[in-house]
Amino acid sequence: VQLQASGGGLVQAGESLTLSCAASGSIVSLNLMGWYRQAPGKQREMVAVATSGGATNYADYAKGRFSISRDNAKNAVYLQMDSLKPEDTAVYYCALQSIRGNYWGQGTQVTVSS
Repeated sequence: VQLQASGGGLVQAGESLTLSCAASGSIVSLNLMGWYRQAPGKQREMVAVATSGGATNYADYAKGRFSISRDNAKNAVYLQMDSLKPEDTAVYYCALQSIRGNYWGQGTQVTVSS
């Protein structure tokens, strides 16, 4: 399974970004896809995840500002990020978890300037 993430970039505080991730390969239909992030000097943390059935879970800091969505037909997951803050600056990783294993994308840099 390969995950290809895109959509990162440099934005100013208060602006929005949408991240996209497409999975390819042998994918079990029942799975969890989501986004994690890692800021310099910090551990990787969950941002938001969504099951193939539509259930979602958000980190507290993401609630109300970020929205995760999926397109199961395309094995894709998206993260709409609004009202971005400088503390959202991190490398964002796409992930897929299934009974066959856990897979990670290469990461996409999001930088929010104040």
